[in-house]
Amino acid sequence: MANQFGRMPGGMGNIMKAMQNAVQQAGTLETELAGLKLEAESGGGMVKVVVTGKGDLIEIKISKDVVDPNDVQMLEDLVSMAVRDALAKASALREEKMKDMLPSGMGGIPGLF
Repeated sequence: MANQFGRMPGGMGNIMKAMQNAVQQAGTLETELAGLKLEAESGGGMVKVVVTGKGDLIEIKISKDVVDPNDVQMLEDLVSMAVRDALAKASALREEKMKDMLPSGMGGIPGLF
C-alpha cells in the first residue's frame, strides 16, 4: 500500500538504517585512520615526519647533520616541507577511504570531501 507520496511504507526506515550504517562506518574509519602512520621526509631524509591517517603529527626526526645554528631558516623550511607533505598524504588517504564508503557512483562528485 502506497502512502500519500506514492511510496511504500518503510522507505524512511531504510533511509534511517542506511544513515546509521554510514555513521558506524565513519566511526570505524576514524579509528582505522588514527592507527595508520604516514611518513614524509625532506632534505634527502635529513628531516622525517610521521603523522596519523587523521593528520595528527606524532613524530619529527632531525638529523644532526642538518642542524646549523647559522642557518636556522633552512631547518625551518625542511621541517615545514616534510610536515606539509605528510599532511597531504594523510588528507589524500582520508579522501580515498571516504570515497570507498560511498555508494557506487557517488565517489566522483567534485567537492564532496
